[in-house]
Amino acid sequence: MAINVSNRKPNCKARDRSHALNTHNRKQKLNLQVVRLADGTRVRVSAKEKRTLYKDFNVEA
Repeated sequence: MAINVSNRKPNCKARDRSHALNTHNRKQKLNLQVVRLADGTRVRVSAKEKRTLYKDFNVEA
């Protein structure tokens, strides 16, 4: 089981638009991905944070 470590929240300003141009609000959820750390634990982070981790610590995917 992965642990949620991200403090980011969903974007609540997304809108769905039908062909009849009706709108309603919806939440735009984060792109959460599971990453395994060096000690073997699995954590759930957003794709943006994952990219930053790989960039800063030179870890290969």
